[in-house]
Amino acid sequence: MSRLARWARRTRRDDGSVAIEAAIVVPPLLMFLCLAIAGGRIVTSGAKIDAAAEDAAREVSIHRTAVSAQAAAQAAAAESLNDQGITCASSSVSIDVGGLSVPVGQVGTVTVTVSCTVPLADLLLPGAPGARTLTSTVTSVVDQHRQRGA
Repeated sequence: MSRLARWARRTRRDDGSVAIEAAIVVPPLLMFLCLAIAGGRIVTSGAKIDAAAEDAAREVSIHRTAVSAQAAAQAAAAESLNDQGITCASSSVSIDVGGLSVPVGQVGTVTVTVSCTVPLADLLLPGAPGARTLTSTVTSVVDQHRQRGA
């Protein structure tokens, strides 16, 4: 038997092994990639929700009345999330305007909590939740010398 025939017989033994190896390696590799994308989405969305809460808290602290502060905070949070490209399945903004009722000359604080449900269902990760709710709370100081309304 010639060398070429022996070499050809040896190489035929590996026929199909690449397909089997790919079938074993590719699914876990794809799952890892989707998991990395989900982690990145959660981290970046969390940072953007933090920024939205900071914007809303700042808006509350510069207003003089609780009614105008609440409306401004809702608008600021929604605008900040929209500007940063965050699409929330559901969102909420809760505001504590107690610091606006503190007498002039005393330091007051206001607190804003922004919650956003970030969708993850489009990543097709088996066993992963379809969405994750991220929450950020920020406290801002009200200027002690600023006039406040009733």
